[in-house]
Amino acid sequence: MNRQPKPVLNDIPELTEEDFARAIPFTSLPESQQAKLARRPRGPQKAALKERITIRLSPEVVEPFRATGKGWHSRIDEALKDWLKTHTPI
Repeated sequence: MNRQPKPVLNDIPELTEEDFARAIPFTSLPESQQAKLARRPRGPQKAALKERITIRLSPEVVEPFRATGKGWHSRIDEALKDWLKTHTPI
Protein backbone atom coordinates (compact mmCIF):
# COMPACT_ATOMS: atom_id res chain seq x y z
CA MET A 1 0.00 0.00 0.00
CA ASN A 2 1.53 3.29 -1.07
CA ARG A 3 1.11 6.03 1.47
CA GLN A 4 1.00 9.67 0.51
CA PRO A 5 3.58 11.74 2.37
CA LYS A 6 2.09 13.92 5.07
CA PRO A 7 1.92 17.57 3.97
CA VAL A 8 4.26 19.98 5.67
CA LEU A 9 2.16 22.52 7.58
CA ASN A 10 4.07 25.40 6.00
CA ASP A 11 2.88 24.23 2.55
CA ILE A 12 -0.79 24.70 3.42
CA PRO A 13 -2.03 28.15 2.43
CA GLU A 14 -3.91 30.22 4.95
CA LEU A 15 -7.68 30.33 4.39
CA THR A 16 -9.03 33.58 3.02
CA GLU A 17 -12.39 35.33 3.45
CA GLU A 18 -13.34 33.96 0.00
CA ASP A 19 -12.64 30.42 1.21
CA PHE A 20 -14.91 30.91 4.20
CA ALA A 21 -17.63 32.46 2.01
CA ARG A 22 -17.62 29.36 -0.26
CA ALA A 23 -17.65 26.93 2.69
CA ILE A 24 -20.66 24.66 3.09
CA PRO A 25 -21.75 23.42 6.54
CA PHE A 26 -21.22 19.69 7.04
CA THR A 27 -24.92 19.21 7.81
CA SER A 28 -25.82 20.74 4.39
CA LEU A 29 -23.95 18.02 2.52
CA PRO A 30 -25.88 15.03 1.14
CA GLU A 31 -26.06 12.12 3.58
CA SER A 32 -23.93 9.96 1.28
CA GLN A 33 -21.15 12.57 1.43
CA GLN A 34 -21.53 12.98 5.20
CA ALA A 35 -21.17 9.21 5.62
CA LYS A 36 -17.91 9.23 3.63
CA LEU A 37 -16.46 12.13 5.60
CA ALA A 38 -17.70 11.19 9.09
CA ARG A 39 -15.29 9.51 11.47
CA ARG A 40 -16.08 5.87 12.02
CA PRO A 41 -15.63 4.47 15.52
CA ARG A 42 -12.74 2.11 16.03
CA GLY A 43 -13.70 -1.54 16.00
CA PRO A 44 -12.96 -4.06 18.75
CA GLN A 45 -9.34 -5.00 19.39
CA LYS A 46 -8.20 -8.19 17.66
CA ALA A 47 -5.76 -9.02 20.45
CA ALA A 48 -5.24 -7.99 24.05
CA LEU A 49 -3.82 -4.50 24.40
CA LYS A 50 -0.35 -3.98 25.72
CA GLU A 51 -0.01 -2.34 29.10
CA ARG A 52 1.62 1.09 29.16
CA ILE A 53 4.43 1.23 31.73
CA THR A 54 7.55 3.23 32.44
CA ILE A 55 10.79 1.29 32.62
CA ARG A 56 14.41 2.38 32.82
CA LEU A 57 16.85 0.40 30.71
CA SER A 58 20.56 0.93 30.19
CA PRO A 59 21.72 2.56 26.96
CA GLU A 60 23.55 -0.68 26.07
CA VAL A 61 20.14 -2.40 25.89
CA VAL A 62 18.08 0.37 24.32
CA GLU A 63 20.41 1.61 21.56
CA PRO A 64 20.66 -1.65 19.57
CA PHE A 65 16.87 -1.97 19.55
CA ARG A 66 16.31 1.70 18.72
CA ALA A 67 18.80 1.43 15.85
CA THR A 68 16.51 -1.14 14.19
CA GLY A 69 13.94 1.59 13.49
CA LYS A 70 10.19 1.77 13.88
CA GLY A 71 8.73 -0.99 16.05
CA TRP A 72 11.72 -1.29 18.37
CA HIS A 73 9.45 -1.27 21.45
CA SER A 74 7.69 -4.37 20.13
CA ARG A 75 11.04 -6.05 19.50
CA ILE A 76 12.04 -5.48 23.13
CA ASP A 77 8.68 -7.01 24.13
CA GLU A 78 9.40 -10.06 21.93
CA ALA A 79 12.92 -10.41 23.37
CA LEU A 80 11.53 -10.37 26.91
CA LYS A 81 8.87 -12.96 26.02
CA ASP A 82 11.59 -15.18 24.56
CA TRP A 83 13.69 -14.74 27.72
CA LEU A 84 10.72 -15.77 29.88
CA LYS A 85 10.53 -19.13 28.05
CA THR A 86 13.79 -20.22 29.73
CA HIS A 87 13.96 -18.02 32.84
CA THR A 88 11.82 -17.24 35.86
CA PRO A 89 11.79 -13.63 37.09
CA ILE A 90 12.87 -13.37 40.69
